[in-house]
Amino acid sequence: MTTLKNFWKDESGQDLVEYTLLLAFMSLVAAAIMINVSGSVSTVWSVTSTDLSKAAASASS
Repeated sequence: MTTLKNFWKDESGQDLVEYTLLLAFMSLVAAAIMINVSGSVSTVWSVTSTDLSKAAASASS
């Protein structure tokens, strides 16, 4: 019974669990940000590509 009580009071692995939960939360936040930003990056890339195509066409004329 004392072994069970000692195990219950032992907090040596607590930091590992906390850091793991923090890392998981940060990963979820980063994934959500990347999903939201991907549409904006796609739009910027499309506009830039169109502008460069127009500039190349006018430079060759």
